[in-house]
Amino acid sequence: MGKIWGAIADYIRECDKIMLLLCLFAGGYGCVGVLTSTNYLGSHRQFYVQLIALVIGFGVAVGVSLIDYEDLLRRWYILAALGVIPVVLTFFIGYAPEGTDDKAWLLLPGGMTFQPAELLKSCFIITFAKHLSSVRDVNKPKNLLLLCAHGAIPVLLIHFQGDDGTALVFGVMFIAMMFAAGVRLRYFIAALIGVLVAAPFVFFFIMNEDQKARILYLFDLESNLQGIGYQQWRGRIALANGGFFGQGLFRGELTQSGNVPFGYNDFIFTTIGEELGFLGCLAIIAVLAAICVRCVRVAKMCQNSAGKFICTGVFAMVMAQSAINIGMCVSVLPVIGITLPFFSAGGTSLMCLFISVGLAVSVYIRRNSRTIYLHD
Repeated sequence: MGKIWGAIADYIRECDKIMLLLCLFAGGYGCVGVLTSTNYLGSHRQFYVQLIALVIGFGVAVGVSLIDYEDLLRRWYILAALGVIPVVLTFFIGYAPEGTDDKAWLLLPGGMTFQPAELLKSCFIITFAKHLSSVRDVNKPKNLLLLCAHGAIPVLLIHFQGDDGTALVFGVMFIAMMFAAGVRLRYFIAALIGVLVAAPFVFFFIMNEDQKARILYLFDLESNLQGIGYQQWRGRIALANGGFFGQGLFRGELTQSGNVPFGYNDFIFTTIGEELGFLGCLAIIAVLAAICVRCVRVAKMCQNSAGKFICTGVFAMVMAQSAINIGMCVSVLPVIGITLPFFSAGGTSLMCLFISVGLAVSVYIRRNSRTIYLHD
């Protein structure tokens, strides 16, 4: 028994307590948000699922952090298969939960669902970190093309799956990790110019009518309030109702009547804003920003290039999802189905998020390792 307590004490001493506590607080805060935003349903099932996912997810994060991330890098091919195969399966046996047309989920025994794209994020962070750290010169044209091809795999898979919001998050993760690897600025500028040139073509010839309408709505927020703009309109009203201090937990006018569509999921930021006000929203932004800053801090502390890339990937994932989701809720970005990390309801997505947290903590514990992977 003494050895067990000694091992626990050693882990507490060595692990990134700040990161774990921030994520635990965010997850707990999210559970409160899920509880109050689903109260009108007369059932607390979603809250219990979220709470169990938080407990299991935190345990998973600790478990992953105990694994040397260099061992995971050496087994990148296993993680690549673990991430890609379930996504491919959705093209054949995919399941679309109520409220979505995208068959991006797998139906599990007991009626549970699993979104493979969430697991793919963690797997991509590992495989791409391995690829980047194995390249001697990332600016060599051949290496740059291979890296771009690697990054395109998850983006295209998720795009053809129908989840362009998540595909965008993968794109941000790819760009951030490439930047951290030292890719020259001129390549990013060239890519940006290419995106700007292609944007009109994409808008007129690739986007469907629903996607176009969501973008055009942002230029006239008073139009189509009962149609494409309904969700954002109700979200804005909920935020306005909250004022500075909020209407109080379980007292939100729109939240407790279920009049904010997906107020427990994509729009949980607005339901918390109605009941806990500007201060409640500020607390969400503060804790998510703190997690992002901590990831960057650990990346700077790490002596291993692969460890830096892993933390950069985790940072980009949390940052991109947070910025896009909050942007949707305040009507400065179109609704594209992105959840708010640690807050939005979704048991499997929360647990998969904690896998990435565990990777960052593993890097922190072994931040002084100087192992370098260079195989041009």
